[in-house]
Amino acid sequence: MSETTPRAVRTATMLADRALIRVAGEDVRGFLQGLVTQNVIDLDAAAPRWSGLLTPQGKALFDFLLWADGDAILIDCEADSADALVRRLALYRLRRAITIERIAGAVHWSPMEDRGVADPRLAALGHRWLGDPGEPATGWLAHRLSLGVTEGMAELGSDKTLWLEANARELNGVSFTKGCYVGQENTARMHHRAKVNRRLVVAPLAEPGERTRATYDALGLMVELRRVEALGDAIVPAWLATALSEA
Repeated sequence: MSETTPRAVRTATMLADRALIRVAGEDVRGFLQGLVTQNVIDLDAAAPRWSGLLTPQGKALFDFLLWADGDAILIDCEADSADALVRRLALYRLRRAITIERIAGAVHWSPMEDRGVADPRLAALGHRWLGDPGEPATGWLAHRLSLGVTEGMAELGSDKTLWLEANARELNGVSFTKGCYVGQENTARMHHRAKVNRRLVVAPLAEPGERTRATYDALGLMVELRRVEALGDAIVPAWLATALSEA
């Protein structure tokens, strides 16, 4: 390995599958507060939050990270679903003087702590920051899946997975004190009853079945929604093992 390799690795940090949406205008925080699963009112620029936009039944439609940007909010989301997310948010805007649009820029990631802030879901995921486009990073998908963390429409499924089944409670993706939002009633009920019967998990690749959400042949892994009593050979990292032992 040459002396220049570590420097090259550090500079290739852009997550090419992510996009940015900017929500700005009249009472943006109040607008999003009534829609998403996380508390937006006290969102701090140095501490992004993982959040979701759900169906009224509490099933995930989109997941994303929220970043404070002055009076505006930036949404760090899956690039393939960014336009759909813009349209969905616009449905709730009604006559408010709010703009919701994709913007230039990029999301960056490093497994080291040399830049940015810790991923709010799990510190072991690494650090994240926003900036100009650059060279695409490598290793993010394998790193994320090795930690049992799922995200995006392919893995969560649009209108297929209850938010707590996506491990949102354990990965800091929901506030249980913020008040009402779309899907709050069923999510809160599951939380207070400690009743989450199924979990999204990462497992070694096998023949896909009806519970399979995504497969990654090159990594030898897949994402499935399994019942908690039948996790089988799934990767059960410490954060999930603790949750299951306390259930």
